[in-house]
Amino acid sequence: MLSHHTAERPVKIVLSEVALLGDLFLPDAPTGLVLFVHGSGSGRHSPRHRKVSEALTDAGVAALLFDLLTPSESVEDRWRGHLSFDIPFLAARLMGVLDWAVQSPVTGNLGIGLFGASTGAAAALRTAAERPLEVQAVVSRGGRPDLAGDCLSRVIAPTLLIVGEKDVSVIEKNRQAAPHLAGENALHIVPGATHLFPEPGALEEVGRAAADWFSRYLQRNRPSSVSSSR
Repeated sequence: MLSHHTAERPVKIVLSEVALLGDLFLPDAPTGLVLFVHGSGSGRHSPRHRKVSEALTDAGVAALLFDLLTPSESVEDRWRGHLSFDIPFLAARLMGVLDWAVQSPVTGNLGIGLFGASTGAAAALRTAAERPLEVQAVVSRGGRPDLAGDCLSRVIAPTLLIVGEKDVSVIEKNRQAAPHLAGENALHIVPGATHLFPEPGALEEVGRAAADWFSRYLQRNRPSSVSSSR
């Protein structure tokens, strides 16, 4: 794997109804951009997402880690737990961030991939179904693709489903969802790993698999018709 110098930039993603905080990691001459979509109880400071983002930037792929919920929404969700499982809401929010990335002069010419964890994976897949021209690849880590429902049949972006070997119930949900995906897909089982991949070397394997997948499918120069269509 190649190593690239990476610049970290704090960003404020202003959408129509809210402003979200994020961190953009830009290697030299990036070959693509991956938006990280966290699951319940997580955010842009997730150590697991940070670890995977390092593997991506080492491979020359830029990474955008951001808070999918505002601070007040996060507090509300901790009490009620409803927003993290509202997949249409999360996907709509993610599509706003996707539009921001497409329109940004810094990232607008990069092919875009989505990396989702837990319920964030379902939001990523729903977004890929709704935005097939913009989303070039998807990776799910310990995700719940089953929560994307009928949207799976419209996901044409190549999709990698990564699950820990000991995360038995989630493996089964991923195996059941995979045949419904319209595009190329693969299931990657990490030996000995549980749901959050705390085992030695587990997250490193997730990072390598994700970096390989995105490096294979993301295009450096986005078609001008896509960049200018929104």
